[in-house]
Amino acid sequence: MSSEKKFTLAEVAEHNDKKSLWIVINKAVYDVTKFQSEHPGGEEILRDMAGKDATEEFEDVGHSADARSIMKKYKIGELA
Repeated sequence: MSSEKKFTLAEVAEHNDKKSLWIVINKAVYDVTKFQSEHPGGEEILRDMAGKDATEEFEDVGHSADARSIMKKYKIGELA
């Protein structure tokens, strides 16, 4: 049984601007607020997906193993 915090998509959707930016990728919830300026693809891409499930877009781009490793520190929980 996982002790990770669970979030609903409605809760994630409340974090949809540059001051508080959460996204969902493969049912994991990430707070990427502090990562916006570091994102290699630019801040706009993250902001476009703010508060949403970005799995399809994330996978379509073909992120590297490094990108997937960096993501781990931004994970705050799972989708309920």
